[in-house]
Amino acid sequence: MKIVNGWKTFIDEETSKDYFQSLKSFIIEEYNTKSVYPRKGDIFKCFELTDFNNVKVVILGQDPYHQVNQAHGLCFSVNKGIKVPPSLVNIYKEINSDLGIDIPNHGNLTKWANEGVLLLNTIMTVVDSKPMAHKNKGWEIFTDRVIEKLNEDDTPKVFMLWGTPSRSKKSLITNPKHLVLETVHPSPLSAYNGFFGCKHFSKANEFLIKNNRSPIDWRID
Repeated sequence: MKIVNGWKTFIDEETSKDYFQSLKSFIIEEYNTKSVYPRKGDIFKCFELTDFNNVKVVILGQDPYHQVNQAHGLCFSVNKGIKVPPSLVNIYKEINSDLGIDIPNHGNLTKWANEGVLLLNTIMTVVDSKPMAHKNKGWEIFTDRVIEKLNEDDTPKVFMLWGTPSRSKKSLITNPKHLVLETVHPSPLSAYNGFFGCKHFSKANEFLIKNNRSPIDWRID
């Protein structure tokens, strides 16, 4: 896959490094021998849809959904026609409570990506029915570099860190130009312990407006 937008130079440089070449060899073998998600052409979809120069909000997921036809390269998002996963149901509930936006009937978040929301999983591939199967294979090095690259850029951005794995990335976000919003994961196991009522979506838009950037339209068509 060729990235042709503002991510191109960064991704070309990063994917040429030794660690990524090792990761690439591993991933190719995994796709050749197992059911791996998302499909190869969608692995870097978040970068295709959300140009580096357009990033306003970063939402960090952990790894892709691990059932057939769910993952398509955007964290928390599923293809249309697939049942909306419980964590995304809770995200929609919080947006509805926070902004009064109607809850959509599907889970495809491409609209957000086009609005400037980078929907990044810190591990970008997974084996069928085996969550975290590609942990510690090199993806974390790559996605940490993505976060560092976004942090280095002074254009104000909002980082939404939900749950312990995402919150552990806070140390990478050192630029005072950015806003970090953190809380528990939106999964049913933890959402009532702080995700509901966090108002991250209105807080993000208030920050963007304050910094002369257009707010995110969180509505899903």
